Amino acid sequence: MAAQYHHRNLRAELVRVSLDLIAENGITGFSVAEAARRAKVSAAAPYRHFPDRAALLAAVGTVAARQLRELAEEAAAAETDDGAALAAVAAAHTKFLMETRIGLHVFFAAELADAQYGELHEARRELIGASLLRCLTIAPDPVIALELMEQLHTQAYGYGDFYLNGVYQWLGYPVEQVVAKSQRSARIVIEAYRAGIPEISPAEW
Repeated sequence: MAAQYHHRNLRAELVRVSLDLIAENGITGFSVAEAARRAKVSAAAPYRHFPDRAALLAAVGTVAARQLRELAEEAAAAETDDGAALAAVAAAHTKFLMETRIGLHVFFAAELADAQYGELHEARRELIGASLLRCLTIAPDPVIALELMEQLHTQAYGYGDFYLNGVYQWLGYPVEQVVAKSQRSARIVIEAYRAGIPEISPAEW
């Protein structure tokens, strides 16, 4: 069965089907064996490219982080105001999580912390770094900007989790409405930071 793929293409196909698998069932439903079945190759074929489940998941996380960054930048580019652009980035994170079930819990997974997954770490750094740079346009103090970014990510992923856990679906909220709620919430926080907040003491930090 593996003969249908060029050796280099099988790696990309395994990542592609793994993205689909996670989008359907979440990380708990992800396995190398199921990815192989979906790619229509033998159960042993993936191990020619990935030594174990974590290695395949790291490759998936790398692709996902790059996709999310691209989507976030596209969303920001549609806005002319720095605050609106940052809110659009937050909403993009919410939408991506709901559609793919991949978010910070994958990018920062303990099993992927090893230095061998350097490509994932770089993609993650670029993703988070882009968000932090946008936060610095609102709050020039790096400490405050970092707090703003943390709050925006907490809210963005909170909205996504509420949807995936069935709360918003039970309430009848479609994806578009949840994304809009996330974006509005982000804008409120951004404007509050723009207006100025008290300095953070070392004890609070």
